[in-house]
Amino acid sequence: MKFIRPLYLTNRLFIATGTVVMLFILSFVLEWPIVIPQVAFLLLLAVILTDTLLLFRLRKGLHGHRITPEKLSNGDHNEIRIRVENYYPFIADITIIDEIPHQFQRRDLHFALSMPPGQSKTLQYSLRPVKRGEYSFGTVNIFVSSPIGFLRRRYKFSDDAMVPVYPSYLQMRKYELMAISNRLTEAGIKKIRRIGQNTEFELIKEYVSGDDFRNINWKASARRQHLMVNHYQDERSQQMYCLIDKGRVMQMPFEGMSLLDYAINASLVISNIAIKKSDKAGLITFQDTIGTTLPAGRKNNQMSQILEVLYNQKTAYRESDFSALYTHVRRKVNQRSLLLLFTNFESIHSLHRQLPFLKSLAQQHLLVVVFFENTELKAMTTAHAVDVRGIYHKVIAEKFAYDKKLIVKELSRHGIQALLTAPENLTVNTINKYLELKARGLF
Repeated sequence: MKFIRPLYLTNRLFIATGTVVMLFILSFVLEWPIVIPQVAFLLLLAVILTDTLLLFRLRKGLHGHRITPEKLSNGDHNEIRIRVENYYPFIADITIIDEIPHQFQRRDLHFALSMPPGQSKTLQYSLRPVKRGEYSFGTVNIFVSSPIGFLRRRYKFSDDAMVPVYPSYLQMRKYELMAISNRLTEAGIKKIRRIGQNTEFELIKEYVSGDDFRNINWKASARRQHLMVNHYQDERSQQMYCLIDKGRVMQMPFEGMSLLDYAINASLVISNIAIKKSDKAGLITFQDTIGTTLPAGRKNNQMSQILEVLYNQKTAYRESDFSALYTHVRRKVNQRSLLLLFTNFESIHSLHRQLPFLKSLAQQHLLVVVFFENTELKAMTTAHAVDVRGIYHKVIAEKFAYDKKLIVKELSRHGIQALLTAPENLTVNTINKYLELKARGLF
């Protein structure tokens, strides 16, 4: 059984067998010499035996393994690699079928290649998960055939590997590296002009070209006999909390991901940016009850705690209770903080139900309500209507889009910051809003 299980027959063998059978039939019908099909049959057996010896003579003719990261990044393309080494003394025709997690619902992932003897190759492909959780990889199946091609031998490697899918840490690293190298504008991050002097004094340094002449320290310049300027730094150790709504309004999917996962990815990135800016970052999640609370901080392990908290978020998508959120924030967050509330409102009426609690939060903190454009409805508003049904759909879509604009105006009228964004632009727009508020000294 150990010999039979990895043995597979190819189409080439079936064609050759059919040819021999046809020779026997023709020899009977046309009264050909019986020796012709007999010789062909013996030749076929000899070729099969030779092919078997070529494939099974070596106990380990091939070696392969899958290389996966320790964790996958949700919503991003993650690179998976398969390395194959050929120990056969001939050019091997190889087909690789990788058993990827069932969450991807893909059955077309296979590779075909030819490998010279003694060489190795590394294949690459990418997977884009859209949900957090544990993803189980199956077996890497490698089918090898000799130049004869009548038989195939199967090898199995890398059985049952479990890889967790975390919030988008690749996106977090991307923006962190851009911030360090001052290349944030490449990702759409705006340069915000600082208004006023909402900064803390840091030191006095020599004037260099480009320094603001308004910051020249004339007394120090007189003492040193060359121009000296005051150097300021951003105000530090301010608190920022991401308030993540896990209610039913965050269940809506865009490009396979729910609004909740978009909010979780953005919360991870903006928390990292805030800590790099020497602010404190924290989290509060809620739906019908308060979920997880992580106090704001900027300790060395704060980002790892935020990542683990966001990874473990689970929800039943129940109706959100903003009164419970207000009570919890009032009890737990004593210092004035920036509150980034990730939620969604589809109509002005849904906003009015929660507006009293939002106004109460805005009285004690700087509240920014982040909600989402319905990009599919937006596409309908620009589409050309060809019949009455199309006109009706277009009018309804424009009504919903107009409601979103009314929500922004209503929030602004009550002194609440609002950010209306498409899901795919959520991270960039949230960073821009944070930098804008930071530059204006509003928190």
